[in-house]
Amino acid sequence: MPRFVAPSLVPIALAALLAATAPAAPAAARAAGADGRFEQRQSRHFVLREDVAIDQRTGPRGANQFQREVLDALEAGYDVLDDALGLRPRRRIEVEIYDAAIFDARFAALFPFPAAGFYGGVIRVRGDVAVTPRLASTLHHELLHAALDAAAPSLAPPAWLNEGIAEWFAARVAGRPALDRGRRAALQRAAAQGALLPLEAISQPTLAALAPGSAPSAYLQATALVDEIAQRGGERALRTLLAQLFRHGDLDRALERAVGLDVRELEAATARSLGAD
Repeated sequence: MPRFVAPSLVPIALAALLAATAPAAPAAARAAGADGRFEQRQSRHFVLREDVAIDQRTGPRGANQFQREVLDALEAGYDVLDDALGLRPRRRIEVEIYDAAIFDARFAALFPFPAAGFYGGVIRVRGDVAVTPRLASTLHHELLHAALDAAAPSLAPPAWLNEGIAEWFAARVAGRPALDRGRRAALQRAAAQGALLPLEAISQPTLAALAPGSAPSAYLQATALVDEIAQRGGERALRTLLAQLFRHGDLDRALERAVGLDVRELEAATARSLGAD
């Protein structure tokens, strides 16, 4: 199995896992920051709560600047939601930013691998003292999950679509390819060695059930599948796919309308694009 190059912290949608394994955690997280409270700030489309422990690292003035930067990054992502995918949540989205140590202590047990953030009705993110490219990517990844939930709360897409389109969207907001040269090369090596994960493994409700060592490859494959759709039909194909899914929930039918392929055909086309037989 090749070694995949991927971020050490993974953003993820965990509504299903949280509901099954830790139903009390989201409510507890909403109720208290590191010392029992959050700082709160709003923008047009978001309610941001920042763990007060971040103040200890930045000072109140620095924390205020950080909050503004987070909201600016979120609002920039919100603008792209509609332009790229036709998604426009009407209600304010709740976002909680935790001091990194507090996030790890509170939520690490929920994940089989290190996590940068997750969405389970509220966006929860492992914070920093500035909006770095990694943090912005995590915010935008989780924003996509929140937007899908707002558009179709009962929809349960396979993990490859849910996580792949979130990765694609985060890259789109940042103005970079969904699969950069290093990630594409890693996938090509895996394809050449017959080491890609089976479609069934990444079609579960969440990738969190995978073994820790499989998570990076699963995210890359999910991104490759969504990128194949975008390469074939552009953003219009992704908008069509989502609109059809929201309408009738049939993934094969939605893919046929979007790019003329069903799920298995998409898998085969993605493998060919990566150089696999």
